[in-house]
Amino acid sequence: MWTILVRFILRNRLGILVFIGLVTVFMAYMASKVELSYEMGKILPDTDSTSIKYEQFKKKFGEDGSVLFIGVKDPRLFELGFFNDWYDLSVDLKQVDGIEEVVSLTRLYQLVRNDSTHKFDFKPVVGKKPASQTELDSLKRKIYSLPFYKGLIYNKETNATLMAVTLNKAKLNSKGRIALVKEIREKAEAFGKKNQVEVHYSGLPFIRTQLSKKVQHELKVFILLALFVASLVLFFFFRSFKAVLFPMLIVVIALIWAMGTLALFGYKITLLTGIIPPLMIIIVVENCIFLLNKYHYEYRSHGNKVKALSRIVQRVGYATLMTNLATATGFASFIETRNKLLVEFGIVSSLNIMVVFILTLFLIPIFFSYLAPPQTRHTKHLENKSMLAILEKVVYLVQNRRKMIYIVSVVVAILGIVGVTRLKTSGNVVDDVPKRDPLYVDLMFFEKQFNGILPFEITIDTKKKKGVLQLSTIEKIQKLQDTLATYPEFSKPLSIAEVVKFAKQAYYNGNDSLYLLPNSQEKNFILSYVPIRKSNKKTILNSFVDSNLQTTRISVQMANIGTNDIQRISNDLKPKIDSIFPPNKYRVVMTGTSVVFLKGTNYLVNNLITSLILAIITIALLLSLLLNSAKMVVISLIPNLLPQLLTAALMGYLAITIKPSTILIFSIALGISVDNAIQYLSRYRLQLQLTNWNIKESVVAALRETGYSMIYSSTVLFLGFAMFILSSFGGTQAMGFLISFTLLMAVLSNLFLLPSLLLSLDKIITTRNFKEPLLEILEEEEGEIGALPITESEARKEIEPGK
Repeated sequence: MWTILVRFILRNRLGILVFIGLVTVFMAYMASKVELSYEMGKILPDTDSTSIKYEQFKKKFGEDGSVLFIGVKDPRLFELGFFNDWYDLSVDLKQVDGIEEVVSLTRLYQLVRNDSTHKFDFKPVVGKKPASQTELDSLKRKIYSLPFYKGLIYNKETNATLMAVTLNKAKLNSKGRIALVKEIREKAEAFGKKNQVEVHYSGLPFIRTQLSKKVQHELKVFILLALFVASLVLFFFFRSFKAVLFPMLIVVIALIWAMGTLALFGYKITLLTGIIPPLMIIIVVENCIFLLNKYHYEYRSHGNKVKALSRIVQRVGYATLMTNLATATGFASFIETRNKLLVEFGIVSSLNIMVVFILTLFLIPIFFSYLAPPQTRHTKHLENKSMLAILEKVVYLVQNRRKMIYIVSVVVAILGIVGVTRLKTSGNVVDDVPKRDPLYVDLMFFEKQFNGILPFEITIDTKKKKGVLQLSTIEKIQKLQDTLATYPEFSKPLSIAEVVKFAKQAYYNGNDSLYLLPNSQEKNFILSYVPIRKSNKKTILNSFVDSNLQTTRISVQMANIGTNDIQRISNDLKPKIDSIFPPNKYRVVMTGTSVVFLKGTNYLVNNLITSLILAIITIALLLSLLLNSAKMVVISLIPNLLPQLLTAALMGYLAITIKPSTILIFSIALGISVDNAIQYLSRYRLQLQLTNWNIKESVVAALRETGYSMIYSSTVLFLGFAMFILSSFGGTQAMGFLISFTLLMAVLSNLFLLPSLLLSLDKIITTRNFKEPLLEILEEEEGEIGALPITESEARKEIEPGK
C-alpha cells in the first residue's frame, strides 16, 4: 500500500501541489469569516436538571449576569465636585446605546407616599445636581436614611460606592460588546483621571469581555511565538534553511486549514479553540522532524535521493499514521464530554491532526524531490557527537544497569501514588485569571467592599397565585435572609421582603427606624400602596416576582470562592431552607451563575475522567493494530502511563487542583507521548526482521536509529508546550507546564524503561504475533522496493515520464 502511495505522490507532484493550493485558497477565504466568541460558554448540556432550572429562572426574571460594575473608594465621596462628576458619569452612561439602566449613588430611587392616588410614587433621590455643599449634605443624610441601599450601592464605613450598569442582552452577546465596554471604560477612566482616583471594574459582562480580548491577543502572540520556536529548533537540528523553510510553509498551510475548519463547522474562536493553531504548529514540526530525519538517515546510507524519499513513506509512513492517530485520539476523547466548548475543540483539533499527517506525508517528499540532495553538512546531525554520547550512555544503561532503571522507576511510581493522594478538586469562576491581573485585583476590590459580585439566586415557588404577597411567606423570606447573612461569602440579599420593608418606611414618611416588616394589621394597607406588577411596564415588583405573584426570588452576590465552598454552602443551606419552607408547600431552588458553575465543574471533571479512560482504551486498540500482541501493548503503555502518574503527583505536591483546565491535559499528553513508543517499536520490529530475530541487537539498533527523532521531536514538543506558560490564563499556563513535564518524563521513560523491559522480558513478550502484525507495514514494501527507480536518471523518468 505504501509503495503505491509513494509512487502516486512522486508521479503527481504538480497536480497534488495545485490541488492543495486551491484548497488552501478556499480555506483562507473561510478562515477570513471565523469570528471570536462573545457568548458565555455553556458547561452543562441542555437536558441537565440544573441547566433547565437556570433557564426557567432566566425566563421568569431575566439574565442574572448582565450587570457591569464600576467601583471607587474615596473619602471625597460626598464632596460637591466629586459627587457631581459621579452624577455626570451616570447620566452619560445611561445615554450610551446598549445600556439599559444605571444605578448609582446619584441615580437612586425612593418610594414617596401619595395619598391622592393611594400609591407610592417612584421618584429619584437626587433630582438634579446639587448646587452647593449644603444641598449635597442634605442629600447625603437622605441617602444614608435609606437602609435598602446600604451594602448594595455604598459602604458607609469605607467610603466605597459602586455603579451598576445593566447591558442590553443582544449587545452583550455580540461583537459590539467590545466597543461598548471600551466606551464605558473610557468615560469612567476620564472621571478617574479628573478626580485622581482609581476606578475598578467587574461583573460577568466585563470579565467575559476582557477574557475574549485576551484570547484574541494570545492567539496572535502564540502563533508567532510557536513559529519562531519551531524555526529555531529545526535550524538547530538540521543546519539547513531548506529544512526550516518548507516545514514552515506546511505550517502556514496547516494554520489556514485549521482556521478554515472552524468556519466550515460554524464554530467560533474560544479560549480552547484559540490554542489549536499553536498546537498545529507543534505537531507539524514533530512530523517533519521524523520524516526529515528518516530522509537524511536513508540518503546517508545509500546516496539515492528518490529512494530515500520513497522510504520516508514506506518505512515510517504507517508508524507516523499511528502516532498521529494516537494524538488525535487524545483530543477526540473530549467529544465524549458533551460540553459544547470541549466538543468543538475535540472535533477541530483531532480532524486537523489527521490533516497535518496527510499534508506532511505528501508535501515533504514533493518539496524535497524538487531540491538538490542534502549535502554532508545537512546530515551531520546524525553524527552529532553530543547526541551520540547521550545515546551511547542510554544504550549502556539499558544493557548494563536495568536493575537501577527499575529501582528508579518503582521509587518515582511510589512517590507518584503518594502525590496523587494529595490531589483535590476545586475551581472558581475566574480560576484562569492570575491573582496579579487587574481583572482579579478589581474582583477582590468588590469582594472586600461589597462581598462579591457573582450571582447566587434562590427562587421560591409558593405553589399558589399571589402566594408571594402573603405575610407568612414574606416573613419566611426574611428568616431565610437572616440565615444567608450568617455566611460571610454572601452580600446583602435583595428580595420582596426588602421591598416590603422599603414600602413600610415610605408609608411612614421615610422614617428609617421603621425599615421593618409590617405586622398583620399594617400589611394590607401598606401593600395596597405598592404599584401592581405589569409585564409591559417597569415597577418595583417586576424584578422580584413573576406575573401571577406565585414565584419570587432572593438575589445575593457571592464572593469568588471555589466549587468546594459553593458545594459546602449549598449542602449546609438545603436543610435550613427546608425547615423554613416545607417542601410539601413550597418549591425552593438554588440557581444562578455560581450554582451552574459548580454543577458544570463537577460535570466536566467526571466526563473528562471518562474521556481519559476512553482515550487509554482507544490508544491501546490502535497499538494492538500496530503490534498485534496484547503483551507488547501493555509494555508500551507502562512507560507512557507512568508520566501521567507523575504529573498527577506533581499537581498534588504543588497543590494544583483538579479542574476542567487541568484534567484535560492528561488526554492530550497521553496521545502525544505515546508517539515515541510507536516510532521505537515499529523500528524494533523491522530490526528483528533484519537481524534474524536477534532481540538484543534489535533493541539497541532501534534505540540508536529512533533516539535522535525521539529526542528532537520531544524537544520541539517540550518547548512548544512550555511557551504556554507565558499565557495570562492560569489554565493555559497549567496546560503548558504540566504537558511539558509529562512529555519530558515520557521521553525519558521511553528511552530507558521501554527498551529495558524489552530486554528483560524478551522471551515472554516478543512473540511471533509481534513479528507478524495485523496490518502489514514493511514486508510488502521491502519486497517491492526494487520496482522503484534507483538511479537519479531513472528517478526523473519515473517521476516525469514525458521527459
